[in-house]
Amino acid sequence: MKVLVTGGAGYIGSFIVKVLGERGDDVLVYDNLSTGHRWAVLYGKLVEGDLNNSKTLENIFSYFKPDAVIHMAASVVVPESVKYPLKYYRNNVINSINLLETCERFNVKKFIFSSSAAVYGIPHTNPVKEDMPLNPINPYGSTKLVVEKLLQDLPIQHVCLRYFNVAGADEKCRIGQAVKDATHLITRCVRTALGKCRCLEIYGSDYDTDDGTCIRDYIHVEDLAQAHILALDYLMDGGKSSIFNCGYGHGYSVLEVVNKTKEVMNIDFPVRFKGRREGDPPVLIADSEKIRKMLNFKPRYDDLEFIIRTAGNWEKRVWEENLF
Repeated sequence: MKVLVTGGAGYIGSFIVKVLGERGDDVLVYDNLSTGHRWAVLYGKLVEGDLNNSKTLENIFSYFKPDAVIHMAASVVVPESVKYPLKYYRNNVINSINLLETCERFNVKKFIFSSSAAVYGIPHTNPVKEDMPLNPINPYGSTKLVVEKLLQDLPIQHVCLRYFNVAGADEKCRIGQAVKDATHLITRCVRTALGKCRCLEIYGSDYDTDDGTCIRDYIHVEDLAQAHILALDYLMDGGKSSIFNCGYGHGYSVLEVVNKTKEVMNIDFPVRFKGRREGDPPVLIADSEKIRKMLNFKPRYDDLEFIIRTAGNWEKRVWEENLF
């Protein structure tokens, strides 16, 4: 199968490329390397370019003739989206339109879209089902929802995968997240344990949870990559367009993650509580029944200790080799 992966040099995209390559698919990565890295592309060919360049996109489609597209390229930092909403609409929406127009021109009918649990906003019940009301509370979530709705209006067979909290790294330490200003909790915990951050800041200690801190559903990046492969095979087998949550169906509080990181890495580190961040839901957990039933999703790495250990080992390499 010929698969074009936009954003395939990034954190999650590189794992999708790895799994595609390992099973023998022909992969072409299209990435502007703004947050991705050449060394992260373990299989296939990398073409550097922007999705706003329609001519380059046409050349890529004409040359490669993809059977399917996995669209990972996007701006993803929530606070930045609040500060620069136009940047997010331009990159996440307009560039997605450019890509979809090219798909239409070259009759590519299989499309997997990287969406987000941010489309739910602050859900009133947990776990969150795919058919619950959608009410994003930041520009990042809004841009993801716009593209989801756009796909529903097009004659293209598609799957939207709504990610919950992605974490962890390759067990063999080949690839993982390599962003200096990472905001993910587990990455921040690990970096603080390694002395790369002076203190871990926890936002809010008075939520209606057992320990007062927010609860999130953490999915290992390897399992998330596998979900994309299952979605791709589902589409190639004639599956109808659909939306799936990508999570494990249970969560951990911020303090549970902090304490587990200290245990796994055998390092104590300072923690400072600050006020709540606007828009943080107390609990956000995926109802993963649909993806388990329809795509036969069977996660292999549903283990917080494993997630933290792989993240920790990877961070050591990132800082030792300055892979940013």
